[in-house]
Amino acid sequence: MPAIEIGRICVKIRGREAGKRCVILDIIDKNFVLVTGPKNVTGVRRRRVNISHLKPTEDIIKIRRGASDEEVYRALAESGKLEEYMRKEKLE
Repeated sequence: MPAIEIGRICVKIRGREAGKRCVILDIIDKNFVLVTGPKNVTGVRRRRVNISHLKPTEDIIKIRRGASDEEVYRALAESGKLEEYMRKEKLE
């Protein structure tokens, strides 16, 4: 399983945003991280999330800790992962 780290792209597996992709912006403690979609891209707003509700992917983007939604969007576009990122995951 990939590590939980800043810039890691994840899929939310629980809650109303289940199946949507997000990016880890900050690690709050051993159980919680700060994520964003950004909301205008995937519908996931900036919020604290339990790491047991995330499925990390192999993809990482280069962002600074606590980056803004605009910086995350720009990093996704520059890495060429934006179109793939916007797809919703089918959860089993």
